[in-house]
Amino acid sequence: MKNAILTTTLFAWTLIACSEKTEAPVAATPTLPVFDIQNASATTDTDYPASIQGTVDVEIRPQVSGNLDKVFVDEGAYVTKGQPLFKINEQPFREQLNNALANLHGAEAALINAQLEVDKLTPLVQNKVVSDYQLKTAKASHRIASANLDQAKAVVGSAKINLGYTTITAPVSGYIGRLPKKQGSLVSSADIEPLTKLSDVHEVYAYFSLGETDFINFKAQYSGNTINDKIKTLPPVTLILADNNAYTQTGKIDMVDGQFDKNTGAITLRATFPNANGILRSGNTGRIRLGIQHADAILVPQSATIEMQDKVFVFTVNKENKVAKMPITIIGKSGSNYLIKDGVKSGDQIVLSGIDKLQEGQAIQPEKAAKIAQVITKK
Repeated sequence: MKNAILTTTLFAWTLIACSEKTEAPVAATPTLPVFDIQNASATTDTDYPASIQGTVDVEIRPQVSGNLDKVFVDEGAYVTKGQPLFKINEQPFREQLNNALANLHGAEAALINAQLEVDKLTPLVQNKVVSDYQLKTAKASHRIASANLDQAKAVVGSAKINLGYTTITAPVSGYIGRLPKKQGSLVSSADIEPLTKLSDVHEVYAYFSLGETDFINFKAQYSGNTINDKIKTLPPVTLILADNNAYTQTGKIDMVDGQFDKNTGAITLRATFPNANGILRSGNTGRIRLGIQHADAILVPQSATIEMQDKVFVFTVNKENKVAKMPITIIGKSGSNYLIKDGVKSGDQIVLSGIDKLQEGQAIQPEKAAKIAQVITKK
């Protein structure tokens, strides 16, 4: 009896165990979006450090020595061409001019006197009253007096120039820099430090450099037999400011240096940007963003990649809808896509998203490629 009860109990437990095993859930095949890789034209952006200068950056220096009587402008002020900036004490130079004018008047009187002597002796020599030696001497004195007059005029002109130098005006329109010299300071043309710096920034120059390889690739993209021909076909460039925002207006590359820097192995290019509002100033820094065209490039969305141990991978999908983790080599970035050198090729199918939980060889249910292509096109 006991054996029958034990047998019945074991049979019942066996049925329960089999029933539980049969009802265990089977893992569902995930449905994931996939993307068919195709060759396409793309543009990659590369940034190069740039230094910004005004179209004219000029040091304002005194051309005569003296005490600084007046400072007409403040630091950072905008001035127009010809506007007075500084005034040096003019009194010594005005006295020099007065002295030069007095010498000029004396030279004019001496020339008149010499001319009178020539006029007096000329008829006397003709009538043989006096020898021609005296007339020749008078004419020589006249030439000396004439030369002295010319010299006196030059001294007056020089004195006027020096007097004019006591008022220092703006050679161009622009913004004033720092003013290290204050009113009452003694200034001289031999001073190491200028009175100030003046920058004309209605347009600015952004200077940047390309290495030899980048410059070769840069030249190869554009038509033209010479650098000047190629410059004419260059597209506008973007200036990225220090806050990583793009400057509101694009610029134009208009100059390529004549030679490479032997120390850096790089060549300098210049891009000109309009700056009517004075947002940019001399001394600003930024980055010039150049776009490089790639024909028949292999593009992979960034969302389809995963980085592991300093390598980037995608999950390819085979005909059985099983995935394989494939390393790729990235050569650039275009928008939200990576440009691929190798690892995948045109026609390969990759998983677009949800790849962080995939395992090697796992089967998936691909989503329609047409829908995914529309999503990528919108991006």
